[in-house]
Amino acid sequence: MEKNLLNEIIEKTRALIDAPTCSKETKEAAVRWLEAAGTEREKEETVSYIAELEEDIMPIDQLIGFAGSAKGEEYFGADAAKGIAAHAREIKAAGAKYCDCPACSVVEDILRKKEDMLR
Repeated sequence: MEKNLLNEIIEKTRALIDAPTCSKETKEAAVRWLEAAGTEREKEETVSYIAELEEDIMPIDQLIGFAGSAKGEEYFGADAAKGIAAHAREIKAAGAKYCDCPACSVVEDILRKKEDMLR
């Protein structure tokens, strides 16, 4: 991977690990990728890392559905779930494709560089 891109993805990956909304699986994939960055395992781990990011980013319609469900109310609390669903509908109307929580925002930034990462 080109050095400037590698440094950018390393920085974003560290931010992802620190994001309070980052899942355990995504953190583990991020740590594995960081450990492989700059080594002979980098390309292989990049493929795995991207696959994990694509699996874990929350599409906006899925967020709306979850936040508006009984499980969403149980997970977030009734008032918070309503607020999250309303916010998600607002950002969807403005063109968002994904959740805008701290983790999903970083994942979306990283995935924008996917093609360059895989070269």
